[in-house]
Amino acid sequence: MSGKVAHFDEEKVDEIFAAVDQCRQPGAAVAVAVDGVPVYRKGFGLANMELPVLLGPSMRMRIGSTTKHFTALAYMLLCEEGKAGLDDPIGKHVPGIHATSRDVTMRRLMGHTSGIRDAMTIAMMMDGPARPTSDAELLAYYERIDDVDFAPGESWSYNNGGYVLLTAAIERITGETLDEVLRKRIFEPVGMTDTLLRRNDRGFVGNSATLHFRTPDGRFTRDYMGAEISGAGGIVSTMDDMLRWLKHMDAPFVGSAETWRTLREPQRLANGTSTVYGLGLVCDTYRGVPTISHGGGVVAGNSQMIKVPSAKLDISIAVNRADVSGAELANRIIDLCVEGLEPLPPKTPDDRRHGVFVSREGRALELLGQAGMQLMALDGAPPLPLAPDADGALRLPAIFSFILQSFRFDGAAIRLTEFGAEYLFDPADPVDEAAIREGVFRSDATDMVLEFTSTEAGPRLRAHGRLGKVDYRLRPVAERIWQASMEGPFAMLGGILAFDPDGGSVEFTVGRMRKLRFVAADG
Repeated sequence: MSGKVAHFDEEKVDEIFAAVDQCRQPGAAVAVAVDGVPVYRKGFGLANMELPVLLGPSMRMRIGSTTKHFTALAYMLLCEEGKAGLDDPIGKHVPGIHATSRDVTMRRLMGHTSGIRDAMTIAMMMDGPARPTSDAELLAYYERIDDVDFAPGESWSYNNGGYVLLTAAIERITGETLDEVLRKRIFEPVGMTDTLLRRNDRGFVGNSATLHFRTPDGRFTRDYMGAEISGAGGIVSTMDDMLRWLKHMDAPFVGSAETWRTLREPQRLANGTSTVYGLGLVCDTYRGVPTISHGGGVVAGNSQMIKVPSAKLDISIAVNRADVSGAELANRIIDLCVEGLEPLPPKTPDDRRHGVFVSREGRALELLGQAGMQLMALDGAPPLPLAPDADGALRLPAIFSFILQSFRFDGAAIRLTEFGAEYLFDPADPVDEAAIREGVFRSDATDMVLEFTSTEAGPRLRAHGRLGKVDYRLRPVAERIWQASMEGPFAMLGGILAFDPDGGSVEFTVGRMRKLRFVAADG
């Protein structure tokens, strides 16, 4: 459908940011353009809670995974020059990785349909999210990992580790760091003079806002991710620079028309399902209006870059706190500025339910009804709200619409449709207490160990990675199935452990990382 921008009302946009418009806590920076002309540039809240400096649209902030389409474009520029191919196998450019991954194509890698394991998730869950980890150390995991989440093209799974491999490919083809490639080939030609690749937060970069992690008890802390995030999510930019980039996307001169068509073209899975994800770009709709976007999440902040082409509306938002969503703020601006949108769906189902449900594949789904919302936790991930669509299916909020999941009640069971595949979750009998199978379980392919113990405080897991260790609290959710929640400030991170009937092995599922298998050392 075609839309148009309504009368731009600055005061009403200000109201959207009222909750972060204060001088005591971190906040958000925002820039909005109509037909390529900036109409709104503001900052709300502090750049750093230790200094009386307010955020602004000309201040550098992390844009997280919005980085991915810049990295994909950098590779596509090498394809234009004949130095690489879109369907080259990964192993052609990153030698030494295991045979299970080396033949997957670069197209699959950039479109998140590769099926390879996500080494960044593995390192975060086994070595610890704060442990400083280099790209080289993450790449070393791929030398031994001998299994996959799924066959290439069978499903879609967001994969930061794939972009670590993409970074390595670009650097080996060019003989330059990704920092240099992005600066010389993309940022400088477009005039993005304040944009650069910042691989971690341990050093100092001028004119930069500080990230603020928020703990479960409401305190702001300096708990950051330790991994070198490079091409997966390492760019810092200003909202002014991002408006320049969004304007460039309307008539790009960096990258050919064919390159940009490919970046935007959704992937198609083996079952015929079309994803809404191209190569680092989400081409979806919001309330019936086509959009082009990519958000970015880091542990202590997030961002959103979104275009509404039919309305000639560009929005870039970054927040430097963990408890505010830039994507939700951007959608509220669209609600205000674009005419002719479809009605908003109901916010919550009338019949909220509770319970734990388990699939034959060893996946677990927990329903919670809290604060007037229906919440769902899948495979040990943090609970997310669900709302009914026009057909009665339950779906994730609009900011997660690119994750093609829907949930329907099927009698007492729940049927999950996920990228065209169906999974049936049967209700599990309540389990209040259970004895953990104590002992050590090993994964030789990843060189990692799980150690289960019983303590006065309850069952515990210590995961030993190649580079560090992590402690987890354990809670039984069904027979032989346990939820693992990370100890310490990153308690929102966790997964599902499924023991086989004889206790000889256990599979660890963490969100998109499915069934990483460990075998009992005494088996």
